[in-house]
Amino acid sequence: MADTSTQSIRVHAPMAQVAAVICDFPRYPEWADAMKQVEVVSEYDDGYAEQVRFVIDAGVMADDYTLEYSYADDVSRIEWRLVAPSRTQRAQQGSYDLVDNGDATTTVTYTLEVELSVGMLGMFRRKAEKMIMDTALKQLKRRVESLATA
Repeated sequence: MADTSTQSIRVHAPMAQVAAVICDFPRYPEWADAMKQVEVVSEYDDGYAEQVRFVIDAGVMADDYTLEYSYADDVSRIEWRLVAPSRTQRAQQGSYDLVDNGDATTTVTYTLEVELSVGMLGMFRRKAEKMIMDTALKQLKRRVESLATA
């Protein structure tokens, strides 16, 4: 059974810069600690990634999986879904929703739903999801803001 988790963070950069970092998949290993390898498998005609393969090692969990992406025309929403079950996941879908706050900041809302291949008590699952999402959003914020000031 999959649960959906959602968290938001305010990033001090314009929406286009946030979207550019999210969509620059090959560079994830430079700033996302758990990402060991990221490869764009296929692209749409406009150059955006269609399918992306991830190799992750987050200590207690390691996996190799491929996600398929879709994008809003203005890239204010970036969605994904797991292409096929992996070693640890039966299903995954998620999204980044970007909102321009009108003051050179962007609110990023991260929504994630994962169905694991192995059972996990609800309490531990929610704690793990919160940690994963907190880490992902904080690392994204740090990366975007460091590029914005560079």
